This record gives sequence, C-alpha cells and structure tokens, in this order.
Amino acid sequence: MSLTLALDTSTVAAVGLARGTELVASRRFDDTRAHVEQTTPLVTSVLAEVGHTLADVSRIVVGTGPGPFTGLRVGLATAEVLGLALGVPVRGVCSLDVLATQAVAEGPLDGDFLVVTDARRRELYWSRHDAAGRRTAGPEVGPAEVLPDLPVVGPGSALHPDPARRLGLAAVLDAGVMACSADHLPDAGLEPLYLRRPDATVPGRPKSTLVEPPRTARLSPPPAALRARRRPQDGER
Repeated sequence: MSLTLALDTSTVAAVGLARGTELVASRRFDDTRAHVEQTTPLVTSVLAEVGHTLADVSRIVVGTGPGPFTGLRVGLATAEVLGLALGVPVRGVCSLDVLATQAVAEGPLDGDFLVVTDARRRELYWSRHDAAGRRTAGPEVGPAEVLPDLPVVGPGSALHPDPARRLGLAAVLDAGVMACSADHLPDAGLEPLYLRRPDATVPGRPKSTLVEPPRTARLSPPPAALRARRRPQDGER
C-alpha cells in the first residue's frame, strides 16, 4: 500500500507517515524557531525509524498554514523539492483543518468551535469549524478580543483571554493525523497562508546626502524699450 509523508512547519516542525489510514510514525521538534535545522533531519529519522527510505514515499502532504513567514516556507519548500526529486504528487492542506480533525478525535465536541494558533504580535490565527471538524469560516488573523464567542482548541488556546473557553484539545499539531487524514482534508493548494506581510521588509531606496550644486542663473534679455535707446556703435551709423 502507498506510503504518505506529511510535514508541517506552521507551528513546530512535525513529520508523519501513514500507510493508507494506518499511522506508521509521527515525530515533532518542539521549537517554533528551528524549522530550517530540524525539518529535513526529522523526515529522514522518521523514515529510518520504520525501516523506510524516501524512495518508498508515494505522495507528500504539507501544511500551508497559516503561520509565520520563515517557518511556513521551510515546510512548503521542503515538500516541493522532495516531490520534484521523487516524482511524487504534493498536496497542500490548511494546518488549522488538521488541528480541527485532531480536536474532533479527542472530543467530544457538541457544536461549533474555533481552532487557534499563535500569530505573535498579540494576535491569533483562527478558523471556525462545526462539530464534525468542517471549516465554516477563516482562516483569519486578529486579536483574541475580536474572535467569535466560541470554545477554542489548538496550540494558541492558552493565549485566549477567557479560560472557560479553552477546551485543552489539539494542543500540538500531529503530522501523523495529517498523513492518515490526507484523503479527507480539503485541498488548499500550495500557496502559503501568511495572512499578513512578513516582519522583515526590503528597505526603500536611501536618500542621497549630497548637496545639489546651485543652478546657474540665466540672464533675461533687456526689455524692448532699453534696446531701442541703445546708442549705435561705430560702424552702425
């Protein structure tokens, strides 16, 4: 049966393997700022752990976020490069949909709920889901105070100001769930869901500190009346 490789770097670096809907392996590195160093080693170690190599992978699923610019692009770039090298399809899914699937499995959930992750700058990435985990709104980004008044799940739950709304479900994204649920998660394409501009921007053109030389004044011709009074020169008479 085909082997699915899943990876997500929208929060922590997470890698999972599944054979159909059967979980084979799952591992993560709990540092939200070590995606560059840890994603590729996680892929190779998870495969080696179960006696497989990249040559055994038949498809790749990758989380498209939302998430911070630097971390998110690491997972997407890794997935696309591996897909090209192995000649296998690459499919993107919204990372919040994966967390919603986890929450439903961990449940029970009686009605609509929000999935939230840390967007920094005192904001949250969020999406709204029904009791079955289907996304009905979002993803969006904003301060916790403007979120719909619903129960919250996901890694950003601790940042919600109302403790009574925190359900404590799907605290960390599990790429194993992503791999097992690949056929049931909506296709999100491969465009990263940044939702806002990156913190680092290209600086504008610097202003010159050189002082421009003064422009040469142009003398205006004398008025016609003065030209008429001009005394004739020798040779003009």
